[in-house]
Amino acid sequence: MREAIERFLRHLRYERNASAHTLRNYASDLEQFAAYLQPPGGRPPALSEVDHLLIREYLGHLHDQKLEKSSIARKLAALRSLFRFALREGMISQNPARLVSTPAVPKRLPAVLTAEEINRFLDWMSKLEAKADGKTDQELAQWLILRDSAIFEFLYGSGLRVSELTGLNLADIDRRGETLRVRGKGNKERIVPLGSKARAALEAYWPARESLLGKSTSREAVFLNHKGGRLTSRSVGRLVKRYARQAEVDLNLHPHSLRHAFATHLLADGADLRTIQELLGHKSLSTTQRYTQVSIRQLMETYDKSHPRA
Repeated sequence: MREAIERFLRHLRYERNASAHTLRNYASDLEQFAAYLQPPGGRPPALSEVDHLLIREYLGHLHDQKLEKSSIARKLAALRSLFRFALREGMISQNPARLVSTPAVPKRLPAVLTAEEINRFLDWMSKLEAKADGKTDQELAQWLILRDSAIFEFLYGSGLRVSELTGLNLADIDRRGETLRVRGKGNKERIVPLGSKARAALEAYWPARESLLGKSTSREAVFLNHKGGRLTSRSVGRLVKRYARQAEVDLNLHPHSLRHAFATHLLADGADLRTIQELLGHKSLSTTQRYTQVSIRQLMETYDKSHPRA
């Protein structure tokens, strides 16, 4: 079982160019399945001994653990991918996960801040005065403010995923052409515009970046942590939450919220779905179409609040 998982993860890394985030999720989900099947002091069954009834039993266990249906569906998808790979490689004769139905997951529209709320928040960020604490001195605190302001402008101005933001290198920025070269899911590259506000925030950040470099080994990375290393996705998530609390905006704000806002506001101002699909790097147009539903919802809310006969 675990040998099959290791072979599958190597396939994802070296042949499919899966991101580190994707690899971590697959490894975690598949290891959890192997651990569930392993009796105390024994070994998990061979891959060929796993049938659809055993997989259904595992999903029932996850349900009993009060796991969200979306999380259960994701773990089943990981198992399907593993068994599909094993079947193709001749490790098993049939795919048992194919016979297991995916739990019905309710479709949730992302909550999106209005353009006014986003602009108010970004303007607040640009005027924020650094306050030193016990961990940082005043100068370092100000450098981090400049970095974080640029991060927010990039997330909203270019619609980046947080992994795309943290993966940016200096060579990916075309300052003359005002564009970014972004590596998305599956290591696919796309070109996105670099807006005027993001450019201004970037120029303000450059001196701070030079100061953060120090003896850094991540000299090609655009966004650095206080030790001069490449900033991680988890760190960006934490700082977004922190600033959201300070600014007293929606406490559910996270890095992907700014990407949602980027797409929704473009659509509301007349951009077509195909263009938004290209800018976001979506493989399927159906993924982009959910923003149409968000715009309709906001339109109806505005109507209900504003029209005298609503």
